[in-house]
Amino acid sequence: MIIVRSPLRISLGGGGTDLPSYYSEHGGFLIAGAIDKYVYITLHQTFAQELIIKYSKLERVTCVDEVNHPIIREALKHHAITKPCLEMTSMADIPAGTGLGSSGSFTTALLKALHTLKKNLIHPRELAEEACHIELNLLKEPIGKQDQYIAAYGGLTCFHFLPNGEVETEPLKVDQETLYNLEDNLLLFFTGYSRSASSILEEQDKKSKNKDREIIANLHYIKELAFQSKDALEKGDLYQFAEIMNVHWEYKKKRSGNISNPEINEWYKLARLNGALGGKMIGAGGGGFLMFYTEDKVKLRHAMREAGLHEVRFRFDFAGTQVITSS
Repeated sequence: MIIVRSPLRISLGGGGTDLPSYYSEHGGFLIAGAIDKYVYITLHQTFAQELIIKYSKLERVTCVDEVNHPIIREALKHHAITKPCLEMTSMADIPAGTGLGSSGSFTTALLKALHTLKKNLIHPRELAEEACHIELNLLKEPIGKQDQYIAAYGGLTCFHFLPNGEVETEPLKVDQETLYNLEDNLLLFFTGYSRSASSILEEQDKKSKNKDREIIANLHYIKELAFQSKDALEKGDLYQFAEIMNVHWEYKKKRSGNISNPEINEWYKLARLNGALGGKMIGAGGGGFLMFYTEDKVKLRHAMREAGLHEVRFRFDFAGTQVITSS
């Protein structure tokens, strides 16, 4: 029995600059934080010549080519597992499509489990790149690289996406007090509905490939805001970080009409009137989680609860994708 867990994430700045359509021309920069909410993959070898896969659906097939789940199928093919005698199960603390990077976490957890099955050790960088290869190159998803990288590495991490495709990583250098204040004062609220990140990011991806001046200028500014966020966080200036989040959110909304909607805008306005110093929608937008920074948690929690939003409390994860059990 092999059990692997991979953390979900929140973005702290630079979201959207991790798409190849942007960074291959201009370079990208992003700050992400892994959180203690996870995607779990279990693998169990069986005696029957079949593959049993359990996620939101149940698949029972005799060969890899018959697998419907695209990531699972391509991962098994990538690892040359052609005659499986396996039972595979996927579970998650948070539903998919909520902006916390569940697809990247799922892929890194699955690949880590397959490497463990084959008795392979793999570095987080290799794991992240392999996950990116599956999702971006093989499945042609119009997504970025942040989810796979932060899931593999964990922690509060800065990522430089270079035009040649390489990714440089460095830890966000925050002191202990700033770390504790971030954990205590960043609040996540679920809007109650999910969405497909691919459908939203596809619009940005197409505009970037077509060198749309407006979208490129927007992403240039988002990248600059990410560097400003890094400076603010490393100085411990969380008020400035919160204000940058507000600016980031206003510019993010300009990239697509699908990123926000009147209901999300009203919740955001309500939060700002009830103690939120800054905030934004996590992930591609259109649904999922709103994140706010506040020093009046009681007031904000009460207002959001009255509005019908469910809070998910979290701490940061510094382990990244890891094997929980292998026997």
